[in-house]
Amino acid sequence: MSAEFSTRLPHHRWLIALALLPLAVAVIRWASFLPSVIDWDETLYILQAREWLRGNWPFSGVWDMHPPGAPAVIAGAFLLLGESLFTVRLLGVFCVAATGYALIALTRVVGAPRRLGYAAAIFYAAHTVLMGGLASNTEIIFAPLVVSSMALALARGPVWPRLVGMGLLVGCALLIKQVVTPEGCLAYAIFAWPLLRQRRWGLLLATAAVYALLCLMPTLLVAGLYWLRGEFDIWFESTVLAPLQYASGRIPLEQMFWRITLSAIALRWLLVLSLGALFLPWRDPALRRLTLFALAWLGAASLAVAVPGFFFPHYFLILLPPLALLAAIGIYAFAERIAGARGRWLLAAVAGFVAIDLVSIDVAPRLSRGFAVGAPDTPRRMAALMNDELQPGDTIFVPNYQPVVYFLTNARLPTRFPFPVHLTGGFANLAGVDTDAEVARILASRPRFIVLDRTEWFAMRPSAMSMLTEALEEGYELAASFAEVRGSVELWRRVEAE
Repeated sequence: MSAEFSTRLPHHRWLIALALLPLAVAVIRWASFLPSVIDWDETLYILQAREWLRGNWPFSGVWDMHPPGAPAVIAGAFLLLGESLFTVRLLGVFCVAATGYALIALTRVVGAPRRLGYAAAIFYAAHTVLMGGLASNTEIIFAPLVVSSMALALARGPVWPRLVGMGLLVGCALLIKQVVTPEGCLAYAIFAWPLLRQRRWGLLLATAAVYALLCLMPTLLVAGLYWLRGEFDIWFESTVLAPLQYASGRIPLEQMFWRITLSAIALRWLLVLSLGALFLPWRDPALRRLTLFALAWLGAASLAVAVPGFFFPHYFLILLPPLALLAAIGIYAFAERIAGARGRWLLAAVAGFVAIDLVSIDVAPRLSRGFAVGAPDTPRRMAALMNDELQPGDTIFVPNYQPVVYFLTNARLPTRFPFPVHLTGGFANLAGVDTDAEVARILASRPRFIVLDRTEWFAMRPSAMSMLTEALEEGYELAASFAEVRGSVELWRRVEAE
């Protein structure tokens, strides 16, 4: 049934379709190349990557509580293509396309039709324009690693090569963000299920031990490097203790349901189309197996979203690969049921319509502000003004605005805590230092410029607000004010002594 339906596309046309996937992803994600800021976390990884290339390692040079995998990948992209936001967003296109190829490979190893995998790839790419997914964030960067590990877990073949591949892929993903742990466990469970059924206890225990070691190996290697640098305590406090402290917090239940509801609305196409996977494909063994796997994967991904306890929108990007797979199964089964051999056109039409609809939803608010969608935004305009006056060695201070301003000016960082919420905001307790003392030290060094977001003024700690107010009144003048949708952003210039 499915074999006849999936082989009607000639082989050379299928190769062309595969070659065009990165282009389709680039078209879908074209808007990612416009703004300087999509997600604050992305900027932090960019700053870590830039400073790393200058000899200032993550944590000791630029602090964060995530593993160094994301800045390492971005630093690699900088080495290849140059230090620019364009490079970072092109990296996002590459990762999304790679995830699409991994989804296609996953469907093929279970014997499902190749068109189904291609539809899943398009569904995935289209939904990355939502919930901050246009940024080259951790969830975008580790997705191809996780999906590829799942494909190896489902594949048939020699045990040890598959296991080594899975372990290294999951290990590298863990070096990007620890939340992939549930999906890594699921990958091994799927891999080990045949061994468990055959009661091959010795091989089961051996593969479990080797898999655990392979998953830990990249992290242990990084820990060893920091130990050799004499900075193991900084690495441990940043990537082990701080995330545990972060995960011990929880947002109120009402806010949790609000964020889940907003994400469900954003994912409505995938949720609706996935319903077909629950009722239509059960007579086909390959689709049945794929559906059961995708449901288990969705459960593991949901656990990964929930464990941190804060339910930020970009966390829900973890759900996209299994949901895209379920949606593709649902529409494929529906198309075959009502259209038979012509169902391939219905499948392509639905995938294309969903992609166009989601891109239109993203583009509409951009066009509502006029057709100058590529015009410089506030961080770029502000950085241009500062670059005209900054001298080598000057610093700027961005206490509550987008830290991308640091990157756009190439100014020397005044602190190893450039992320506002870690220094002046609600997560300052994670930094492991006296952040009030750090703010006082920065202001005492008299940065050349201070960037202040008045809409975020009251999100700062009162102590930080007080110190900034005093510093601005005594030694700075308002150089420019920029109007944004949410309010005004001010650029303050240091007053030179006469």
